[in-house]
Amino acid sequence: MESNEEIVREAYRLAEGNTLDGEGFRALFTEDGTFNDLPNSLTFRGDQIPQALSGLASVFPDVHRELLEVHALGDVVAVELRIQGTHLGAFPTPIGEIPPTGNSIDVPTADLWFFRDGRIERFDCYNSANVLLAQIGAGPDYTSAIEAARTTATRA
Repeated sequence: MESNEEIVREAYRLAEGNTLDGEGFRALFTEDGTFNDLPNSLTFRGDQIPQALSGLASVFPDVHRELLEVHALGDVVAVELRIQGTHLGAFPTPIGEIPPTGNSIDVPTADLWFFRDGRIERFDCYNSANVLLAQIGAGPDYTSAIEAARTTATRA
């Protein structure tokens, strides 16, 4: 029987751009398991889990996770890592796609993996989405935020 840490390390291997295996990754989860991308308020369940992996790999086909620290604590595995890759695919946003820039990303991340009966019940990913966006040249639009606040204040 594999340890929880070994299962997590296998999950990361299956999510790499050069070995991407979304179905294999999904098989490590409980039937009702979830993958939570917390900075982006996204939750993936069931068949959505492999789609989340392929979505990231379509934007960063060489995606790699550099594991810095891995700590297994009973039914929880905590990982400090960096998500790395090259922006070679269109990055979807609510108002359109950001075309590929060729920029490299190196995103600080912390992941928590929760287990039940030797399978992943919940995967919580805390990636620094603001760092990723800045690294592909999509910094915050403060002008629009200020205008929206002024408009809201004027209506009140």
